[in-house]
This record gives sequence, structure tokens and C-alpha cells, in this order.
Amino acid sequence: MNARLPLRDPNAPVGAIARACAESPDLKVSFEFFPPKNQKMEEKLWDSIEKLAPLSPDFVSVTYGAGGSTRERTHRTVARMVKETDFAPAAHLTCVDATREEIDEVAREYWNAGVRHIVALRGDPSSGIGEAYTPHPNGYAYANDLTEGLKKIADFEVSVSAYPEQHPESANWSVEIDNLKRKIDAGATRAITQFFFSPDIFWRFQDRVLDAGIDIPIVPGLMLQPNFKGLARMSKMCGVSVPDWYAGLFEGLEDDAITRDMLTATLAAELTAELRDRGVNHFHLYTLNRAEIASAVSRILGLHQRRNVEAVA
Repeated sequence: MNARLPLRDPNAPVGAIARACAESPDLKVSFEFFPPKNQKMEEKLWDSIEKLAPLSPDFVSVTYGAGGSTRERTHRTVARMVKETDFAPAAHLTCVDATREEIDEVAREYWNAGVRHIVALRGDPSSGIGEAYTPHPNGYAYANDLTEGLKKIADFEVSVSAYPEQHPESANWSVEIDNLKRKIDAGATRAITQFFFSPDIFWRFQDRVLDAGIDIPIVPGLMLQPNFKGLARMSKMCGVSVPDWYAGLFEGLEDDAITRDMLTATLAAELTAELRDRGVNHFHLYTLNRAEIASAVSRILGLHQRRNVEAVA
């Protein structure tokens, strides 16, 4: 199989993309991190945060394990961000294996710590992705219930998830879009998508959303995973299709981490450029707590140039 990188425009070098994007004052980027499990990972996380800080992200989100398995680490990470950085942190919160009272307590702790933004999710079953989800009998059943509950506790900004290729548990597109509408009706003001690899997938989804009368921002999520085996495994669990040409580019690179990193950054930048060409102005990067690839993509978008201009002004 001959892998081919689909060029957006062979006459538009990366520098031209960066210059064009740098002139766009509405361009935004946000980053997702996960809470560190040990001291070494914590040092890596904060090193990444320090490296990405000059890009002035719109917000940064921190994930939350199933059943609150990372509750304390997530809260500690987010609280430290509030105190020690200029970031606007968004804490993930899920419905899995917790009562309403327990989740409400977590939300109040976030508010008291200065957190004003929550990413409200149903969450994956604690038994693993692909297993049947069963709501806690005394908990919030789904993300729309959680969103409604959060808005009663405080005036949180609430982001929710969206699935350009349909959630694996959705019976059809009507069910998928209705679920998104319920989350918006409950108070969500932004949807962040599952990752995808083709701009056409995002455009088709956006058309469905617009046809349904949904007008909140739909922010495309981009996965920056250079380990293709891990990416393929994750994609299969999440119902995300990986193009043959994308897989082909990583063939034979199992022992070549540098080339994998370069490819991942280049492909993500190419995708953002295509989306940007048609008006997308906010990108959410799943960083996996690594600054290098996220920084490269953001620089190709021209964010560092714009920040420098703003600093001079």
C-alpha cells in the first residue's frame, strides 16, 4: 500500500498557513491534560504546562477517571492551576459510580477553589469501555442530568462532548443529535468533539448539528497520539475510523519515536489548516501531557506570532 499525505494546497507552505492564521484575532486553542499518577509524571505535566503557557490557551481541561478514581489528583491539579498559572482550567466531571450528593460536593469544591468551567460527561463504565453502562440508582444518569445539576449549584460554564462519527452506543443519528440537544437545553454552552482524522467527517457532523437548530460552538478535538498501536486501539474502542493512508504513514516506525512525533504534529496541523480554511476558529488538543506536539501544532497555527504581536501592542 502506498501511503499518501493529502495536501491541502501544494502551493501553500506551512509558513503561509501560520502567517494567515496569525492574522486571525478570533483563533483559539485549548489543551487537555490528565492528572499525574506519580511524582515523575507530575514533573512532566508541569513542565508541559510551563512550555505551553506562552500560547495563552482559551482554557485547559483536566480529565477525571471512572467512578472518581482520579478525583483527588484531578482536584489537586486543577486547584494548583488556578493558584499558580494564568490558565482558565476546566475540570472534567462524570456520572459514573457516584451519588448526586457526592458529585455535588465535588462541584462545590471546584467552585470554592476558583474553578468556573466544568466538562460534564456521562463517563465510561467503570468495568471498561464497551461494557454496558448502568446509571447509579442515586446519581445523575447522563450528561444532561449532570449539566442541569451543575447549573443549580453555581453559574458554571459547562462544556459537553459530541461525536462526529456517532457514539458507539447510539442507535442512529436521530438519537445522537437528540442527546446533544438535551445537553444544550440543560445549560451546556460548548461541545467538544471526539477526535477524528478527516475534515469531511467534521463537516458532515456540523451539517447535522445546524440542521437540528443547534447553534452553540462545536469545537473539534484532535488527538496527538504518536503511538499508532495505542491510537488504533483507542480508535476502535471509541468508534473512530482511521483512514488507510494515515495508518500507512506509521508502518515500520515502531522503533522511531522521533519520526512518529513529527508525523503526528504534521498531520494534526494539516487537519487544523483544512478546518480553519472553512471558518473553524477553536481547536481542542488532546495533549497526553506532552508539550512538544501540541506546541508544534499551535505554532503552525501561528498562535505564537499573534501572542508576540499582542505583547508588543
